[in-house]
Amino acid sequence: MMGLLSGLQGGANNVRKRVGGGSGDQDRAPEGSNPDDTSILDENEGSIVMSIISQLRIGMDLQRVAFPTFVLEPRSMLERITDFMSHPDLIFGQPEERFIRVLRYYLSGWHIKPKGVKKPYNPVLGEFFRCRYDYPNGTQAFYIAEQVSHHPPISAYFYISPANKVRIVGELRPKSKFLGNSVMTVMEGENRVLLMGKPEDGEYVISMPNMYARGILFGKMVLELGDMCAVKCEKTGMVCDVEFKTKGFFSGGYNGVSGRVKQGNTDVAEVSGLWSSSMEYKSLKTNDKRVLFDAAKENIVEKFVYPEEEQEPNESQRLWTKLTDAIHHKDMEAATDAKSAVENAQREAARKREETGTKHVPRFFEQNKAGQWVPKILGGNGIPSNPDAAVKFVEEWIWPKQTAAQPSSPSKAANKAPAPAPAPTSSAPAPTPAPAPAPTSAGSPGAISATSG
Repeated sequence: MMGLLSGLQGGANNVRKRVGGGSGDQDRAPEGSNPDDTSILDENEGSIVMSIISQLRIGMDLQRVAFPTFVLEPRSMLERITDFMSHPDLIFGQPEERFIRVLRYYLSGWHIKPKGVKKPYNPVLGEFFRCRYDYPNGTQAFYIAEQVSHHPPISAYFYISPANKVRIVGELRPKSKFLGNSVMTVMEGENRVLLMGKPEDGEYVISMPNMYARGILFGKMVLELGDMCAVKCEKTGMVCDVEFKTKGFFSGGYNGVSGRVKQGNTDVAEVSGLWSSSMEYKSLKTNDKRVLFDAAKENIVEKFVYPEEEQEPNESQRLWTKLTDAIHHKDMEAATDAKSAVENAQREAARKREETGTKHVPRFFEQNKAGQWVPKILGGNGIPSNPDAAVKFVEEWIWPKQTAAQPSSPSKAANKAPAPAPAPTSSAPAPTPAPAPAPTSAGSPGAISATSG
């Protein structure tokens, strides 16, 4: 899902600084790429990157490498995951239609990203991010993510929309490697989507593509998604193997995606297009085509969080607030100091745990017998089946220290969300973003819904 390690650029002979107003061929994005997916570093930035690259070896794990602040996207990875909850959708009655909507949900989150080649902050152990979504029909959704392990890094997350009967549990286990002129992030982990109104479907299990930052030694930096991933529903027998295509050296294009949907051993549909803009679903039974997703015609739903002054110290936006402000003000010296302060505090906490023989215990998540990280709220008697009761139950679990548990202001990131677009022409129209203040009626979201059929 996400732009974890999206890049660096070096090459002393290839780092150029823009001078005056001119921009020659050397400053253009690679042919066929989206300029928003590329970056050019100035001389100082290039020197910093070269000093890092000089210490690397092919195949080296980059987990412990400290990256300069100018490659950072100003938010934590725990918040970055919410991009996949940003497009409301509906799940309809037939198994194939429900599978299509889950597939659509999965493919809709990749286009949301900052300009250039950037990576979110690496979350520190015990860090968490929580938010609420409000939808025009009066329903709500809730999201909580927590960094449950630092070595190896593991982010666990939970999303639920009681009224729409949708639950998503997942974990992300990124592993980054240096490949010479590229940096690769292997996106291990999976999403497990449960349509609570359709228990006969079981879980929809979704894996993720890998990410590549190309051109870190020569050429221009370009962000790509690549390799195979899958969307599977074991109970219904439906699966879609999705290929995120990377550009070849002499041919091909950027951001391509293709896949075949199967039910058992039978091919039933094809998926094709660009993950960065629009994708098409073609039925092999009827040859009918439909727009699976069109980013230009979709609406991004705002997420609501408490103001930073009301957040806990290890809540993502408050924890990284000095770093975020420094990046927004383009003060890289202050950004480096802020980043180091958080990381040094993390090291000191780890040292104290080692001295006292104590072990970090995650607050919101625990491992089940299968080794999967699941929210603790699913233990015991679980979540009430009544939507109103479920909303209250989930709110009190996510925000136990707040009395109202109703954050009323959009997050910083939400304030920068694209303006509402015209109604989409695809078969599943998306609602417009909810206004603020958000409605307080019980219910939940719309990354996907299983209330009909």
